[in-house]
Amino acid sequence: MNIKELAELLGGQFCGSDSSVEIKGVNTLQNATESEASFLANMKYKDDLRNSNAGVILVSAGFSNDQDDGRTLIKLADPYLAFAQLQRHFNPSPRASGKRHVTAVIDPTASLADDVDVGPCVVIEEDVTVGSGTIVHAGSVIGRGVSIGQSCIIHARSVVSHGSVLGDRVILQSGAVIGSDGFGYAWDGKEHLKIPQTGRVVLEDDVEVGANSSIDRGALGDTVVRRGVKLDNLIQLGHNVEIGPYSIMASQVGISGSTKIGAGCQIGGQAGIAGHLVIGDGVKLAAKSGVLGNLDAGGTYAGFPVMPHRTWLKVSALIVRLPEIWKQIRKK
Repeated sequence: MNIKELAELLGGQFCGSDSSVEIKGVNTLQNATESEASFLANMKYKDDLRNSNAGVILVSAGFSNDQDDGRTLIKLADPYLAFAQLQRHFNPSPRASGKRHVTAVIDPTASLADDVDVGPCVVIEEDVTVGSGTIVHAGSVIGRGVSIGQSCIIHARSVVSHGSVLGDRVILQSGAVIGSDGFGYAWDGKEHLKIPQTGRVVLEDDVEVGANSSIDRGALGDTVVRRGVKLDNLIQLGHNVEIGPYSIMASQVGISGSTKIGAGCQIGGQAGIAGHLVIGDGVKLAAKSGVLGNLDAGGTYAGFPVMPHRTWLKVSALIVRLPEIWKQIRKK
């Protein structure tokens, strides 16, 4: 599309002399060519703008024209969001067409929409249902009684265990395991007795699960990941965990069994949350936080054990001074 069409698509203000230049993709400020768009969402990269060959650059509405060095710009409320929209335009999701690889094993009782794609060495067990437009990539295993909605993407080597339910437009990155047994054992004085895990995993619409992440089925009842949740790679959700809608988690987060996470929460990498807790809506957890108790809605927390973020900043500043403080105490 040309720059004028691009500005109309994004709802931005064109600033430049020639809006007829055709744009064929998106790239970084450093690597973009005259036929590509780029964006400036963080002002620490403003020097890259002056040297960029991009045909058009997406900037914030408050960007000063005396900083542009004559560049062609589109001003927007949120240039990073506009970049995401443009990427989606130029790189749409793949569309299924009903291809079934000869090496795939599909049980006769499974019900797949006509346009579902099934890749090499996929196994689909009995009583599975798969909705229109879904793609199941190579080596994935779909267990008995699984229900998968429309326009899902199951990447290579994913496992969806028996009875699990996936809504529409769910994405599982490679190696994701949905519905593994929860970590449930009882000590009888001699050994740990395994407790059968009889619940399910339910992933609602528009959930994405990162590569090599694992979501355990419920011991009794379901583990539930609500609509629009985004999970990074290497995340572990224990049995009967519930994640509220539109929450997002970075890599290596671990959540113990029966904990409930509210809506719109943001959890940084390697944070750990103990079991049977309630985390309120809109909570923000810094990376490596350790949560041992319930957290009120809307708070920002950090540290181990977790505390309000402002308190953690003060504690962190004191930690590096402890040797000096200890010397002073000993002198007294």
